[in-house]
Amino acid sequence: MLEIAKQAAREAGGILMDAFGRLVSDQVDLKGSGDYVTDLDKRSEAIIIRRIRGVYPDHVIQAEESGWGEGGASVRWIIDPLDGTANYVQSIPVFAVSIAAVENNELRVGVIFDPVHDELFWAEKGMGAFLNGRPIHVSGKKELAYSMLASGFPWRSKEYVKPYLACFRELFMDAAGIRRMGAAAIDLAYTACGRFDGFWEMKLHAWDIAAGILIIEEAGGRVTDFHGGRDFLNTGNVVAGNIHIQPKILKIVRNHLSKTGSEEE
Repeated sequence: MLEIAKQAAREAGGILMDAFGRLVSDQVDLKGSGDYVTDLDKRSEAIIIRRIRGVYPDHVIQAEESGWGEGGASVRWIIDPLDGTANYVQSIPVFAVSIAAVENNELRVGVIFDPVHDELFWAEKGMGAFLNGRPIHVSGKKELAYSMLASGFPWRSKEYVKPYLACFRELFMDAAGIRRMGAAAIDLAYTACGRFDGFWEMKLHAWDIAAGILIIEEAGGRVTDFHGGRDFLNTGNVVAGNIHIQPKILKIVRNHLSKTGSEEE
C-alpha cells in the first residue's frame, strides 16, 4: 500500500504543479466561508483514486471532494488531493497531497507530498518515518520557551474564536514562536521532521490529518485529541509534538478548548 500511495501522491503533485499560478476564476468555487475547491482538487483526487482502484478495487475510499466510495475490504483510504487549497488559489507555494490508509481502524500508511519543494514524507506502521528516503525524527526540545509551534485558525467554526484566541494568547506568551502555514498536512510533516516542535488545531477533517498523525508517531512523536485521547479522526481536534512539548501544549489547549462541540464535555 505504501508504494501505491507514494506513486499516487507524486503523480497528483505533478498535476498540481503544472497548473500552479495559472488558475482562472472559473476554475475556482467557494464551498463555504474560506473553503475553496478548484478543478485541480478534483483532477488530483481522480488520479489518486484511479491509482488505488487499479490495485485495490475493493478498498473503501474516503476523499475530500467525492466523499465515501463503496468497498467491502477492511482497508479505508483517506485522501486530501490538495491540502492548502486557499494557498494554491492565491499562488502561495504552501500546499500538499495527503494520503493515508487505515486497516481495521488503525493507521497503517501515511504519505504527504509537498510538490513545491519535492519533499515526500511517508511512514508505515512500525517501520519509522522518512523524508525522501532519509529517516526523520521529531525535535528534542523540552521547553515551550525554546519551541516553535504551528497552528491554524477555526475559519469553519467561528463560534469558537474566543476560546481559541485565549488558547493562542497563552501559547503565544509561552512559546518562542508560532507559525500558520495554511495547510495542516504541512504543519504535521514539519512537526514530524523537527522543523516545528508542536502543533495544535481544531475542527479539521480526517483527510487533513490522517497521514500526518502516523508520520509524527512513527517519527517518535505523540498525537492526541483535546482530551488526551485518540478520537482525532472523528473530532478533528489535534495536539501533536515531541514527547516533552506535546503534553505542555495539551495542558493549555485542554484548559481552553476541551468543550468544543464534537468531543465529550
